[in-house]
Amino acid sequence: MPEKLAMRQLAPGVDCDRFSRPPALRGRFTPNPTSLLNMKLIPMISSGIAGPLGVLHLPRLWQKASLASVGRLHDDYPGCGKGYDNMVLEGLGLDREAFLTFIKDKKPTYPECEAWVLSQKGGALDAEAVRKLNAAIAGYIHDDATRKAILAESNIEDTGTIKDAVNLNNLDDWKAFHRDVLA
Repeated sequence: MPEKLAMRQLAPGVDCDRFSRPPALRGRFTPNPTSLLNMKLIPMISSGIAGPLGVLHLPRLWQKASLASVGRLHDDYPGCGKGYDNMVLEGLGLDREAFLTFIKDKKPTYPECEAWVLSQKGGALDAEAVRKLNAAIAGYIHDDATRKAILAESNIEDTGTIKDAVNLNNLDDWKAFHRDVLA
């Protein structure tokens, strides 16, 4: 009978085989389950992503509202802000408080969130409203000061080629992730 591998307890009832990680990573990082469970998270779903319904930013709004509802959203981010979040809710004709209550009470998966959206709209979205909303999100341009600040934080020269808020916001999120998680 082969010798039993040493196991270590990460949390009550959760065992981790220390040999399951690649040799180069063994012993370099031992997650503390308590700190990981309490870590506030930076939303990494881009506003330029749409789910099966085809609505830009809705997956990010779901992620941010979900994280905020359980106290896990990074302090630099609103759970449901006045920018793209509000644009999506208004563009789809959804009640902000009803949406946030649904997220908090049901803790839905993303497909369940989309199903709720459809249920609020009688089973279908207005295709023209979605087209206009997506165009507004994709076409939104930050003011010069915001653009310059985000590019400077990311050490990117401002040549005037990155103007859209979706990509600037992505850069801002990636910089925050790198700063708070990797650096």
